[in-house]
Amino acid sequence: MKNYKNPLLAALMPLLFLTATFELLAQEKQTELSDFKIIVEKTGTGIKMTGIAGCTWTDLSFSINNHQPQAIDTFGMTVLDRISENKNENFANFLFAITKTEYGFELKGIEGTAWTKLNFSLAENERQTVDQFGMTNLN
Repeated sequence: MKNYKNPLLAALMPLLFLTATFELLAQEKQTELSDFKIIVEKTGTGIKMTGIAGCTWTDLSFSINNHQPQAIDTFGMTVLDRISENKNENFANFLFAITKTEYGFELKGIEGTAWTKLNFSLAENERQTVDQFGMTNLN
């Protein structure tokens, strides 16, 4: 390793390298975002989702157990460990998991999202719109 005359500079070099690496990874993830919009609604028996943009489906309704994730992608309900090979340029390529928690819902972005985790609560029949950037309005 090269000897630096300034020990502070020597200590900061690895940090600068890591920062640059994380910025490159963040930019790479940003280019992989998919354009989608989904309405999540809490129903008496579970969840109803409405695909507004970027989905092959219009409506999904399902029951969900506490702390049991359900994977959702552009084609509907799927399995968490199976990233779809069926890419379609007419639709978004996203994958997230929705889990019912004691306080509401948790969404974990796996593919095609700028977010890694979203948490929110909903009263029965209340709705929340979600897109590739996070929670949003229906506009």
